[in-house]
Amino acid sequence: MPRVSRLRSIAARTRTSDPAPVFARRLVQLVVGLFLYGLGIAMIVRGELGVAPWDVLTQGIAKQTGLGFGLITVLTSGVVLLLWIPLRQRLGFGTVMNALLVGPFADLSLWLIPAGLDLWARILLLFGGIVVLAVATGLYIGAHFGPGPRDGLMTGLHRRTGWRIWIVRTGIELAVLGTGFLLGGNVGVGTLAFALLIGPLCGWAIPLFAVKRPADGAAQRSVGSRDVPHPATEPTPA
Repeated sequence: MPRVSRLRSIAARTRTSDPAPVFARRLVQLVVGLFLYGLGIAMIVRGELGVAPWDVLTQGIAKQTGLGFGLITVLTSGVVLLLWIPLRQRLGFGTVMNALLVGPFADLSLWLIPAGLDLWARILLLFGGIVVLAVATGLYIGAHFGPGPRDGLMTGLHRRTGWRIWIVRTGIELAVLGTGFLLGGNVGVGTLAFALLIGPLCGWAIPLFAVKRPADGAAQRSVGSRDVPHPATEPTPA
């Protein structure tokens, strides 16, 4: 019964008063964003110059267990969502789709992109993958269907502890990176490049792809001339 109740709660939050074209755009944008997220991960992995902290963990677990990259991504998302429970984070439709789809999309992209490419091609894959990942983040967050599992863990810890968001994010990333490295994940210059570039790129992409909804305009009008953004459009780290 608790599971049924939670699923009904997610379904209720998926209902919207948006006009059909706006809702359709949001839905398409969500799916495209999640596909590009999987593609961006695969591009960085095939760059073989070091990957993002969470993917270092995924690679390390894959090396120790023999499980597929995409499957581990899905399982890790499930574990992270369990950590939402004591934090009292609320699932959104986009949260569930993120947990279920990014892993398979990453596996598909890894199948399409060959390994062992020349250095120049791997450099292009690394930096192209970081850009694709930032665009993907802007698309799925801008669709306003809820944060991804890892985003929600960060914001939930921030809310419950009162620690600054950058402290929480840095702590999570370092813990994940250290664990993945000890398990055999690929840490390299690409990991550093990701850490330096993903924040500014997401800061550009999130407002660029945020869907403007009727509720946003109503909230603006209700407070006169003050510029009050809709909560769902606030930038959230990837």
